[in-house]
Amino acid sequence: MAAPDLDRLLAEIRACRHCDAALPHEPRPVIRASATARILIVGQAPGTRVHASGKPFTDPSGDRLRDWMGVDETLFYDESRIAIAPMGFCFPGLDEKGGDLPPRRECAPLWQEKVRAALPQVRLTLLVGQYAQRFYLGSRMHKTLTETVRDAMNYAPEFLPLPHPSWRNNAWIRKNPWFAANILPLLRCRIEEILS
Repeated sequence: MAAPDLDRLLAEIRACRHCDAALPHEPRPVIRASATARILIVGQAPGTRVHASGKPFTDPSGDRLRDWMGVDETLFYDESRIAIAPMGFCFPGLDEKGGDLPPRRECAPLWQEKVRAALPQVRLTLLVGQYAQRFYLGSRMHKTLTETVRDAMNYAPEFLPLPHPSWRNNAWIRKNPWFAANILPLLRCRIEEILS
């Protein structure tokens, strides 16, 4: 798909108001992409900070994800190399405990296939969290996120599943030291290989 088609698609996404009535705020779809991007990050949905900034991962989760990937902010936000298209493009609101609600169910079926088709150079898709993993891996996903992430090599070279880098997953990260020992070196190696 040529760059003008991606430009048109991005304009459509940014103008999308499909979930307007269900959202607690004005829709503000957040996506970053270029037809030359070689890595695609598929996360969950923007949080309150990202909704305010309009820029994905402008929060502590983004700091942790960049650390996991071994990239700085300049490279992370270089659309020509890294695309970011979450499962839900708009902030879904907060639950009663103050945590982010799941991505709206309507968003991914409307847009993800079109976004992937418009990114012909993507060699690695990072599936950040269970929503992205369920959508992209389907029946290939294990019963738990832990098992899916542990089995990362079986999804290579196209996909690499990751837990969400939220502080809410600190306990998971401590409980699963194999993630830092085995998965993060694999992630950094693939990124360096693709972007070098």
